Amino acid sequence: MEYTILIHKDEESGWYSGKCVQVPAAMSQGRTLDELMENMKDAITLVLDYYKEQVRSQHSNERVFYRKLAMA
Repeated sequence: MEYTILIHKDEESGWYSGKCVQVPAAMSQGRTLDELMENMKDAITLVLDYYKEQVRSQHSNERVFYRKLAMA
């Protein structure tokens, strides 16, 4: 899956910060673009895992299942 990252470089510190367009709660920073992108992978994974756990706990007494949806 591909994600779009909105990137800002702080001119004063030289650090990069990023926010995922598809997962707005996923934000991170890094000294380099490569470091930022690795940190964004971790941030996206953490947020998606959190959302998944929230859904599970909200529906713990119900019979639910997951199905993947591919979009072009």
